[in-house]
Parts: sequence; structure tokens; C-alpha cells
Amino acid sequence: MQVVKCSKFSALALAMSLSLTGCFLEGDDGEPGAIGTQGEVGTPGVDGVNGSDGQDANAGISLSLVGRIQLNPSDPEGAAEIVQFHPASNTIYAINSAADEPTIEVIDASSLTSDALSNPLSNENLTSTALVLPTELNGVALAGPTSVAVSGNWMAVAVPAADKATNGLVLFYSGLDTSSPTFVKAVEVGNLPDMVTFTPDASKVLTANEGEPSGDYNIDPEGSISVITIANGTPSDTATTISFSDYNGKQAELEAQGMHFPNPSGRTINGTLISTTVAQDLEPEYITTTNDLAYVTLQENNGLAIVDLTDNSVKVIGLGFKDWSDFQIDAMEDGTVSFGQYDDLYGMYMPDTIASYQWKDANFLLTANEGDAREYFFDTLNVDGEQDEDLCDAAGGQDFDEDDGCLSYTDETQGRRLDYAPGSNLETIAGDDPEDFDFTAYPLGRLTVTTALGDSDNDSEYEALYAYGARSFTIWDSNGLVVFDSGDDFERITASIHGNEFNNNNDENEGDSRSANKGPEPEALTVGQVGDKTYAFIGMERLGGIFVYDVTNPYDAKFVDYVINRDLTEGGDIIGDSAPEGMVFVDATNSPTGNALVIIGNEVSGTVSVWQITEN
Repeated sequence: MQVVKCSKFSALALAMSLSLTGCFLEGDDGEPGAIGTQGEVGTPGVDGVNGSDGQDANAGISLSLVGRIQLNPSDPEGAAEIVQFHPASNTIYAINSAADEPTIEVIDASSLTSDALSNPLSNENLTSTALVLPTELNGVALAGPTSVAVSGNWMAVAVPAADKATNGLVLFYSGLDTSSPTFVKAVEVGNLPDMVTFTPDASKVLTANEGEPSGDYNIDPEGSISVITIANGTPSDTATTISFSDYNGKQAELEAQGMHFPNPSGRTINGTLISTTVAQDLEPEYITTTNDLAYVTLQENNGLAIVDLTDNSVKVIGLGFKDWSDFQIDAMEDGTVSFGQYDDLYGMYMPDTIASYQWKDANFLLTANEGDAREYFFDTLNVDGEQDEDLCDAAGGQDFDEDDGCLSYTDETQGRRLDYAPGSNLETIAGDDPEDFDFTAYPLGRLTVTTALGDSDNDSEYEALYAYGARSFTIWDSNGLVVFDSGDDFERITASIHGNEFNNNNDENEGDSRSANKGPEPEALTVGQVGDKTYAFIGMERLGGIFVYDVTNPYDAKFVDYVINRDLTEGGDIIGDSAPEGMVFVDATNSPTGNALVIIGNEVSGTVSVWQITEN
């Protein structure tokens, strides 16, 4: 007998329920009825048409390598660094620091097509000619070029002086439409111009002047920013150089914002008492600019300078630190993928390349957070012309190396070489015994960190570790606030793809060889629009791969793709493209292939590679 149970309802609900279910009395079940006759089989329906393939869920674009050239094949390292593109002549310009003479390579890209290279690791389909630069101008002996910029029919080349105490120059060339640049003039700028760029309207040329010290810190020029006005299509004969001297005496204020000022102030080195001002310590690295504002990375100081180009006033802000307890990080070079999350571990962003774009008419900044320690050596030669450790000690050196000479200063160390409070978290995971090291016991023991941060009460026991770089790229608003950070994407994604070959170095194939020191080291970066979307392209200096993010809405940035053109076979030769140093985006309207391009200068492989971007 089957029983149907009824729940309790209100009077009205109960009446409706009973009338619908027939749940009045519990009677006996009836006998089963006879099985009915089976009906006729229906006519089969017509097969439907196959639908079209869906779009790759990963991305709205794809990248393929369509152009490549290796410069200085017999000695390529350093042969391709910063690159630029001249649309009117379809010409790529690249700094060649490995040439016998200081050179800009002029690379013809007019024959590029949309066809991908059949063997991208070794094929070359581009040719170049060398534009040899002067080694002396206006009585100034010049070093090799550090940066190149192109706008309209002008090319600007930043060239430091050979003497540390002497200001550098910007060399101006015209005639780019003929692919035969002609030298026009040289304009003096600040000390050690490391990057040069035009404003979008080509009304100004700016240089980031690092002003690095000599090896013994006896010469330490101020870092600065130079501005050269272009009036009536002609560069001015002189530059306006913007100093940071107004910030002298404000170091504590800047440190409170998350800046970093490592230097040997108070020590006597090679007979000179060192006293470093803020203006000397600041070292401008890279510039992105609108027509009215310039944003300048202060890499070693973990800061940003904002220059108002209407009055050349400057504001310096700190970028703060990244809390690694929220992310996965591999800090161990144990030959395997070894991620962990650690309290009391922070990253100094220390960006190299910076780019900018607009969203809702507001400026947003993108940085490749490479990280950079200070390390300066000088010679202490004996009568036989050899480096002498005793002379180094007498000169006040910090350490001695037979190859590099006398170390005047570095703030770089490893976690295991610092002291921590007994029983503290860091004593447990970093350790303080360099002679008895165990990766498993001390996962942060060999992580490269700074000595200048982490001991907040100056008792010689560290409460926190600060590592170089953030192993990420970041989107900032114009106030210096983080809008988006790629977190641990770079390491997690490359570990998934390459396994133990991730975090490779750029000059040898040894997997997991950079995990304890800045990881993949994002350095090169560019941004551009493809269709109705804006994309960021970030190059990993050590591993060699390129990450792509959709940054159209900076508050909703998304990973899109990862590509690499390098053979990572353990112990093998460097084959393909290694160490992306400079990048430039070419939009579709200016591209010889009709599609947008990303052109990359790869420093260690000495190659210039051209990636085509296709909308899916």
C-alpha cells in the first residue's frame, strides 16, 4: 500500500493542495493495468548544420614572429638594446653596444609581411646598416649610446660622457625619411643621460640623467631631468635641467612614503669622507610623457618623479612595498618549482620601464618592476698592476673580489647573512648561519635582500626582509596609488609552462637559477591599442618571455597571453631571443604588414625581433 503524506498548510493552502494532489484519504492501491500497444516509430529528423569554431577563450589577439635579425653574430651580447620605429620609411633603429664603434643600427623593415617565420629560433629576414656615432664632440669624449627616440623626421640619441664628472649629450639627426640620418647638432644635458624621449606633440625632448657615482664614490653627480624645446621644427641649442636639490634634507619624509636611500654616507672611501645628498642619491631611469606631464621612474630609490612641463616643477613620491604574504613566490634555487607564502617578506617595486595611457580622460601608468641593487667597485692596483686586497682594505673598501676589484658599496645581501630576534618568524625561515644552510629549513635563506630596510629599531636584528623588485607589472593612477598588480602571475604561469626550467637566467640555460634573485625580472614594457582594446606587453629580462594583458579598463585588467622565442633546454646554448631590454609598439596604420607590431631589442642574444599582433 502506498501512502502519500501531506504537510501542514494554512486552511486555504491546505484546501488547494488537497484538491491538486487528491490527498484526502489513504485508500488501498489498485491492481496494475495491462501494458499498452507500442506506437509506430517516428521519422528521423534532419541533422543540423555544424556551428562555427568559437573564439579562443584566452585572448582576442594572437602573436606571431614575422621579423628577426641578429646583430654582431660573432659577439652578439649587448648588440640590441633600445629600439625605435620610423613609420614613414618603415625603418627600425636599434642601439648596438657591442659594435667596435658606438653605433645605431638602421634596419629595413619595409619587406615584412604577415607570414610567420618558419623557424623563429634561427631564421632571419631583416638587414641592417650601421650609423656610426661620434666619439668626441665639443671637446667632450663620449661613451656609447644609451637610448634612442624617434619622432617625425627627427632622431635623438642619448650619449653619456666618458668621464664620470662630465655631462652627457643628446645627438640630433634628421633625414629619417630617406633612411640616411644626417647629424645636425649636439645639446648638452645632465650627467649620464640613460633614456631619451619626445613628448607626443614633438615640442620637447626629455632625458633621464642617472648621475651614477664613480666606483669609489669620490665623484657622485646629481641625478636630474633635462628638457630640450623644439621650436619651429628645430631643437634648441641648450637644455633646461631640472634638479632635485629642493628635496635635500627631506630624506626621512620620502622614506616614510616608501622610498629607499642606500649609500655609504659617513664612510671614508679612498681618502674621501662620503656625504650623499638626496639629489645625488636619486637616479632617474625611464620617462613616459604627455604633452604637459612627465612621469619618471627613480628605480634604485623605489620612487616616481612627476614633472609639470608647463613650469618644470617636480614632485617626488614613494611607491611603497608589496606584501608577499598575499602571493606565491619561489625564493629558492633548488632546481625545482618551490612556491611558498611568507610573512614579513616585502618587495620593493623599483620599476625600470614606465609607460602611460588614458582611461576616461585620466592618466594611468604602467611599470615593469625589475628591481636593482647598488654595487660599485674601484681599482686598488699594486706595483704589478694587479688588484690588491690589502690596498682595498686600506682604502676603506667594503669587500674585495679578484675580478671586479675593491667593493666600495652595496646594500645587497642574502637572508641567511642577517641577524633576527631569537625565535622570530624570520629566524625560522631565513636562518642566520651561512655555513650550515638547508633549503628546506630556511626557504628565504638565499633570497637576495637589502640591508638598508627591515631593521626598524636599529638593534641589528631584522624584523622584515625587503627583496628587489616585485616580479610583476603594476598599473598606477597619477597619484602613485596601485590600481592593479599582476601579483605572482609571471612566476606561476611560467612554472606551469616550463616546469623546472622557469626562472632561467638570460645567459645560460639553467632552470630555477634566478628564483632567489628577482625571479623572471620584468624590465621591458610597452602599451598600444589593437581594435578597441588597449594591451600591455611586458618582457622578462631573464627568462625572455613576453606577457600580454588587456588593460583597456585599468580596474579590470586581465591576463591574455604568454609567448617566448627561446630554447630553454637545460645546459644547451642560448638559441632564439634572450633578455628583452627595449620595446616599441607600432599600430596597424603605421605597420608594413597592416597589423600592429611589437618590436623588441634582446640584449643578450643581440637580436631584434618583430612580433605581429592579429585580432582573432
